[in-house]
Amino acid sequence: MTAVLVLYRASGAPVSTAFRPGGLGKDDPFAPWREIAWQGSGAMSAGRLRFEGKLEIARFPHVETLTVVQGELTVETDGAAPLVLTPGSGMVIGVGTALRVTASSQALVMFCAAECAQATQAGVFPLRAEANFKPSATVMDPKLLLGPVPQCRSDNVINEESIKYLAGTWDATPYHRIVRAHPVNEFMHILDGTVYFAQPDGSVETVGAGDAIFVAQGAFIGWESRERVAKFYVVQTVVAASEEK
Repeated sequence: MTAVLVLYRASGAPVSTAFRPGGLGKDDPFAPWREIAWQGSGAMSAGRLRFEGKLEIARFPHVETLTVVQGELTVETDGAAPLVLTPGSGMVIGVGTALRVTASSQALVMFCAAECAQATQAGVFPLRAEANFKPSATVMDPKLLLGPVPQCRSDNVINEESIKYLAGTWDATPYHRIVRAHPVNEFMHILDGTVYFAQPDGSVETVGAGDAIFVAQGAFIGWESRERVAKFYVVQTVVAASEEK
């Protein structure tokens, strides 16, 4: 199994990742349009939506990040101006949010969702390429790097601590990291730059601006970037059953 699941190529090239139709539970409002590429421990899922029409959602049932790659979505919540999402923008929807979603023609949208029984953050949280970046709190371990430690910045828009689900925008100066087990489930929608993901079999998966991928926790990959890279991201740390108390 490849370490990197490519969900979308901005070039229009086909992807080898397999998708299956299906919803994320009986209350999933996007079930008729959803195509799932990955679903694993921690009840996290990733894939794509091909949505057209209008949805009135009284209570969103899970936490979900959506990024638009084709078309346009208009999102409305009471008391706020409509949020128009075009390619290169996105949002996070918190559990319990009431909203209206409209697409006058088919929109292709990438998603990363997770169940959240004890949600603390309802609402719609926009994702923007021009984010309010701040230095990242976590510094990379120099022992994992084949070169200088990069300068990394992030703009976290939601953190559902009960399920370790963190989403936002991130960027970094160039760096080269060895192949090692990925510590989190991670969805990435690349906004700028190119990344070369080395895999254990010696192959390299190259992704660039506009592409979207998913890497499961524990997958063995390396990272090499030769320019600034920016991305929308979702990360979730899954606790192994043997570690749960």
